[in-house]
Amino acid sequence: MLNTNQFKADRADEPRNLKDTAPKAVYIHIPFCTNKCFYCDFNSYVLKDQPVMDYLRALDREMELTVQATPPDVIDTIFVGGGTPTVLKPDEMQYFLSSVRKHFPKWADNMEFTMEANPGTTDLEKLAVMKDGGVNRVSFGVQAFQNELLGGIGRIHNTDDVYRSLENAQKAGITNMSIDLMFGLPNQTVEMLDQSITKALALGLPHYSIYSLKVEENTLFHTMYQKNQLPLPDEEDELQMYLLLMSRMKEAGYKQYEISNFAKPGFESRHNMTYWRNEDYYGLGAGAHGYVGGQRHINIKGVNPYNEAAANGLPRMEQFEVTSAEAMEDFVMVGLRVLDGIQSRRFVEQFGISIEEKFRAPLNKMLKAGLLEKTEEFEGYKLSEKGVLFGNEVFAEFIGSLTSQN
Repeated sequence: MLNTNQFKADRADEPRNLKDTAPKAVYIHIPFCTNKCFYCDFNSYVLKDQPVMDYLRALDREMELTVQATPPDVIDTIFVGGGTPTVLKPDEMQYFLSSVRKHFPKWADNMEFTMEANPGTTDLEKLAVMKDGGVNRVSFGVQAFQNELLGGIGRIHNTDDVYRSLENAQKAGITNMSIDLMFGLPNQTVEMLDQSITKALALGLPHYSIYSLKVEENTLFHTMYQKNQLPLPDEEDELQMYLLLMSRMKEAGYKQYEISNFAKPGFESRHNMTYWRNEDYYGLGAGAHGYVGGQRHINIKGVNPYNEAAANGLPRMEQFEVTSAEAMEDFVMVGLRVLDGIQSRRFVEQFGISIEEKFRAPLNKMLKAGLLEKTEEFEGYKLSEKGVLFGNEVFAEFIGSLTSQN
């Protein structure tokens, strides 16, 4: 999801023109987890004693109100994130997926329906319910193939759970799978990451996401970091880890299509491309973000507050129009995460002005620094090989470059 710090409603310039078409993508948030991982700052809550069915009924109500306000057309992608959506029991999962189908009934023939899962929370019965409900892609949060590292970050699964979960998914008929790995973990070495990549590649999956650890506020790791009790790899080792994973994935025939994502041709995450192209999407559930018709919203976060709010209307914490300047900055910042880069033509189509005219100074600065390069194929701009390593520095040049002028 996008960073909420970007979503300010107090801009002085005019909002972007509202779009005529309904979103083709749906994000749905299931906030329950078996436990809270030590690094996690997502909107998630330990499952024990939570009013799960009340939440699913509230979610059904939000879907109903949402499609009344903006009727959907054909849906191309659905992504169910969390939390851990697969902590739902089979009957709860069936109810939830029936709600989705009821309120978003038109699905593209090749629709991508992804659900996040943790190894060990997906038995064959549950995966069969997911498959019957339309789920055709599962993203497993594996993180590492060393049990000692998994325990050190608060994961409750082990490597045996990983293999068993992947095997069950295949038995259920779900072959489009992805796994997440992490690097920069406490006590992790370059060699350990290399071992994890080897074991991950041996699975022959179509997609891999590999993220670096970020120590976020309001997490156990942040508390430990402040007390100097978090044995993280140094910056040089972390850089070597990123270089290693890019090299290993390329050698294995996977395209790095986004800073943290690698896929076989045709298996890129189509849902996440919605975000990176700055396109509209429905956002449903506690704490979910949505982007519809030039407006962004953020839902109420807590489970019970969300349930109560949904009984009386759309459960919004914040909703505001996105100005043209904000939309332009978002277009560039999220678009440059994709390694093919941004297309000047799409910028003109969306905003009626050239990207060079709006961002001349930061574009020239980043080109001169060798962090961006022009693309002939797409007639636009992309991160250079060096720029991929310093993406945050590049993005920072564009954030606020227009909106801070107001």
